[in-house]
Amino acid sequence: MLKLLTTIIMLKLKPYSVSVLTLGGFLLIMLGIYFIFLRPPLLPEDPRYIGSTLFEINKNSPGLSIWLQKVFWVMGGYIFTTGLLTTYVAQTSFRARMNGSFIIVLISVITSIGLMTVVNFILQSDFKWVLLSFTLPWLVALILYLLKK
Repeated sequence: MLKLLTTIIMLKLKPYSVSVLTLGGFLLIMLGIYFIFLRPPLLPEDPRYIGSTLFEINKNSPGLSIWLQKVFWVMGGYIFTTGLLTTYVAQTSFRARMNGSFIIVLISVITSIGLMTVVNFILQSDFKWVLLSFTLPWLVALILYLLKK
């Protein structure tokens, strides 16, 4: 019985490219939830990059934090949706190796988490390495896809 269960689980995990891309989608879903519910309007690194203090920013732009919170709700929704659609694509057209699925996933990683990661490196964000780790499943999935794994 255990052997049968192990075989079924291993079949579900293959192709590995699908599993890894699904993980990438799931990470974006979680990132979207973070942006909607947990991310503060300004991170400690934001005033540091701007060359100001949180006190000065709030004094000179008292409505900024309220506005930014709403911006991050919208951004979080888009990130969540990108993750949801990535998971769906991984489980359907990427798994079936449909024409165009590779290029769509490639463009998607570049324009979503890839761009976010590059900008965070430019900003010297405290979260740049976390975001890079969120990008890696996408890249690994694309390599595995090319290797037909």
